[in-house]
Amino acid sequence: MRRFEAVIREANITRAIVEHALRELKELSEVDVAIVGAGPSGLTAAYYLAKGGFKVLILERRFSLGGGTGPGGNLLPKAAFQKDVLPLLEEFGIRYSATDYGLYVASPPEIIAKLAAKAVDAGASVLLGAHVQDLIYRVDPLRVCGVVWVWTPVHEGGYHVDPLFTEAKAVVDATGHGAEVVSIACRKIPELGVAIRGERSAYADLSEKLVSEYAGRVAPGLYVTGMAVASVYGLPRMGPIFGGMLLSGKRIAEIILGELKGI
Repeated sequence: MRRFEAVIREANITRAIVEHALRELKELSEVDVAIVGAGPSGLTAAYYLAKGGFKVLILERRFSLGGGTGPGGNLLPKAAFQKDVLPLLEEFGIRYSATDYGLYVASPPEIIAKLAAKAVDAGASVLLGAHVQDLIYRVDPLRVCGVVWVWTPVHEGGYHVDPLFTEAKAVVDATGHGAEVVSIACRKIPELGVAIRGERSAYADLSEKLVSEYAGRVAPGLYVTGMAVASVYGLPRMGPIFGGMLLSGKRIAEIILGELKGI
């Protein structure tokens, strides 16, 4: 067998990964905004917040981006948008096609790729496989001020492993239908007075408007965007039309930008 001189040493692969990964995790122990969920609303919010100069971290429990965007409409490879969202699609560089129904369609993989690339290029950081299991809070004044997280395989395995912390001036629930972060606040910080009414049945036209309109702060330091808005406020669902997701993400970013600039 021909002998080769080792140029790529296995030990150096480990050293490179561990050294730089731990350096990044140390840097992410404190951020301006922690967004939980890398779906369309979370990615959109991350883009505008990072573009606005804030240090942003997205924590996504899966090892993939896009949330519910990937399956399109019942596994058909298109997602719909309404006309008033076209300027946002164009800002993100997402190509779209007109239909005969007053709607526009785009490719789910392209939507995910373009939203993610814009967010990352603007300066947002992303941790994949990071499961948020709790919140950090303070009193006097009462507020949410960060997230408690473990790696998803630890959570899914049911192992008792103590978590890591990321402090943040704002925490955004972009987890979708489950409103997982607000649910934690309801159970574990009852003095916040937060409640979840539960998502209602489909009414796409109304939901597209209300999900964006209701995106906002639910408690000091805690914000909600995307389908989590519908769960928190008892709004209808809209199915595979994603305009409200992008508009909701942009709106929550604008709200947080306005509030944090005063801190």
